[in-house]
Amino acid sequence: MRILLGDPDCAEVAQRGKDEGIDDGMAAKIRNVLVLYRPLQGRENIEFRLHATVLYNSIYRADDQFLINTHVYGVPAGNAPVLHLRRVIGGDMVATYAESFERVWEGARQIGS
Repeated sequence: MRILLGDPDCAEVAQRGKDEGIDDGMAAKIRNVLVLYRPLQGRENIEFRLHATVLYNSIYRADDQFLINTHVYGVPAGNAPVLHLRRVIGGDMVATYAESFERVWEGARQIGS
């Protein structure tokens, strides 16, 4: 299991909080998640990383099923559309999102190990 979160100390998270009208609340939400997930950190087959990229969407994956929470400027993620995608022969949409995740993952810093 790989969990990739925005770095609560980066400028991109601060900007997202400002854009959504919650200012430091965005970083606080991430810090809260890190505390709640602390029992999972350091466990076999679970890895956490923090990234400092602009967030265009949130990607949730289980096998070949993807949930893509699109991000709309000024709208909290919970109020934005979610796409349910699955890998199909000849389709490339799932591959596009998977490759995007991998690029961010590779540039993110590992925590909790």
